[in-house]
Amino acid sequence: MNMQNLMFQAQKMQKEITKKKEEIDNTIFEGTSEWVTVKINGKKELQKVTITYEGIIENDDKEMLEDMIKIALNNATKKVDEEIESKLGSYGAGLGGLF
Repeated sequence: MNMQNLMFQAQKMQKEITKKKEEIDNTIFEGTSEWVTVKINGKKELQKVTITYEGIIENDDKEMLEDMIKIALNNATKKVDEEIESKLGSYGAGLGGLF
C-alpha cells in the first residue's frame, strides 16, 4: 500500500467519522426516572426536563425548577468537556477531533 492510498483512506475514514458524529449530535436521547424525564442531544446538552410528580410543588415553581436543572446539568457537562479537551485535546487533534 502506497502512502497516497493510505492518506486517501485516512481522509475517507475522517469524513465518515465526522458524518456519524453529526448524526449523533442531532439525535435526541431520553432518560427517565420515576418522576423526571430528561431529553438531551448527542452533544450532551440538556434540551428538556419534565417533572411528572404532581402535588409537591406549584406549577410556576415546577417550570422554574425544570429550567434550573437544565442550566445546572449543561454547566456541569460543559466543565467535563473542557476538562477532556484540556487533558486529551492534543491527542484528539491527531484523530480528527474525536475528543
